[in-house]
Amino acid sequence: MAAFPLPRRHLLRLAALSGPALLAGCRRSPHRLLVSRGDFPAAWAARLPGDWNQQVWDDPASLLQNLPAATGSSAALVQLWDGWAASLPPSRWDPFAPGELPAGLLDLAAPVSRLYLPAGSPSRAFPWAVDPWVLLLRDRPDLARRAAEGWELLLDPSLQGRLVLPSSPRVSITLVGADPQRLRLLRRAALASGERHGLNLLLAGEAEAVVLPRRRAVPLLRSDPRLAVVLPQQGSPLGWNLLLRPAGAALRPPLAWLLELLAPPLLPRLLAAGWVPPLPRSRLAPAAASLPDLQRALLLPPDDQLARCWSLPPLNAAQRGQLQALWDGATP
Repeated sequence: MAAFPLPRRHLLRLAALSGPALLAGCRRSPHRLLVSRGDFPAAWAARLPGDWNQQVWDDPASLLQNLPAATGSSAALVQLWDGWAASLPPSRWDPFAPGELPAGLLDLAAPVSRLYLPAGSPSRAFPWAVDPWVLLLRDRPDLARRAAEGWELLLDPSLQGRLVLPSSPRVSITLVGADPQRLRLLRRAALASGERHGLNLLLAGEAEAVVLPRRRAVPLLRSDPRLAVVLPQQGSPLGWNLLLRPAGAALRPPLAWLLELLAPPLLPRLLAAGWVPPLPRSRLAPAAASLPDLQRALLLPPDDQLARCWSLPPLNAAQRGQLQALWDGATP
């Protein structure tokens, strides 16, 4: 049966009878948080204010591809890793106003909050989680005992054909240095590249070591005693998980919801799942007190060890070309 629209005067009469909530419900569409699958904690998303909802894209590339259309509607916050966020011009992101970002974050987070623009530039991102790259080992207690060697373990001859590298050549280069001979040895040892696929290879026993972000390793340590993780003492490249405001998003971010991340009852749940806000160790330690010792040590390294880690600012075209040429020249 066809539906006939009500005349405007009938709608107004209905509104008068039902109160202002009816018209408000007609006007208001939910504000959206856009995230890529697996890159945002469900426990935090579940606490979004009632007039918000979460929209999940398969991967960051899909999210960015649809961002122009999304920005024209109700998208008010976007989750991206720093490399993806910085791949767009900074003008695509509106700054956060003073007081909208939580205080007390590590100094290490300041450059990425500016999307690596010069000091004094406004904050265009909330770096809510920091994720160093680690080496995850399966059934290799001999290598785990040599953790002090750090990233040199990648060149151990016993890992020939049993190692999975990151999908990013830049990360691999920063781990062993820009020496063509070392890179050739590294590439010769690689069974595959790509951290998601590599984790499957490791768990299936086809690989013995995979380089991946720390968060992907943390939940596995509780259930698989064959696994060990090395976060090198000399430091590691960092990935930053960000929240950003698309340009033109008039709605201000929900500050109370942002602050929930940094305190119980949410913070202990996030730490247990591997999500670590960039806060001083002294502030994180109480929330991690109930975790097993190995997980707690991995999630809360000493401040001086974290200070030896480094971010990966965006490269210009010439720098990208140089790195690509170096990587291609190291083909085994």
